[in-house]
Amino acid sequence: MKLLLISNSTNAGETYMEYCRQDIAGFLQASKVTKILFFPFAAVTFSYDEYRQRVQNKLAVFGIEVDSIHRHANAQKALEAAQAIVVGGGNTFHLLKNIQELGLAEPLRRCVTDGTPYIGWSAGANLACPTICTTNDMPIVAPQHFSALNLIPFQINPHYTDFFDPKHGGETREQRLEEYIAANPHMYVAGLREASMLYLEGNKLRLHGPRPLRVFKYGQKPEEYYAGEDIGFLMR
Repeated sequence: MKLLLISNSTNAGETYMEYCRQDIAGFLQASKVTKILFFPFAAVTFSYDEYRQRVQNKLAVFGIEVDSIHRHANAQKALEAAQAIVVGGGNTFHLLKNIQELGLAEPLRRCVTDGTPYIGWSAGANLACPTICTTNDMPIVAPQHFSALNLIPFQINPHYTDFFDPKHGGETREQRLEEYIAANPHMYVAGLREASMLYLEGNKLRLHGPRPLRVFKYGQKPEEYYAGEDIGFLMR
């Protein structure tokens, strides 16, 4: 498999996809991809056509054409013909519900495990996990179940932050993830900070970006891993 799993599409103070579009283009060009099949289903407050156009505007300079799955009457046929699959961010529950209702979860997983390159940011990164249970999103709609594509054997928490507001009485992100690993002690969770991404080729996993990955496992103290350090244990 060839995966690029990105925490966020846009850094604070930057334009849309400014920091990550070169990484996305390089990942696609390495597999000689000139046309992607985009999944816009995480969009809720704007249209799928608008979402496709936003991504097209950013990738056109690299000679990459953006097609969208929602434009196809036969979605499974479009999926089978895809050079690469790209899943945008937004609401993870809305994304999974639409994929399930179209019967695309297993065909999508099969395409990627057979070698079709996969890129996902935010909700699209969650979709690559065993479940969507470590998303930050509200369940604004109800999917059939929380099981996702299971392309990787660990969970990702995109947009991971250590921020603590002393005037706020709610749980921190770390406390929420501690709840998850207490209920799922067999599972690792990778807290993927802003401007960070995970590359997977075959079983070789590596971190790219200026910030460390924070890894959670029940009964263990959270550990920080920087780009260049071995995180292969997450794939075992």
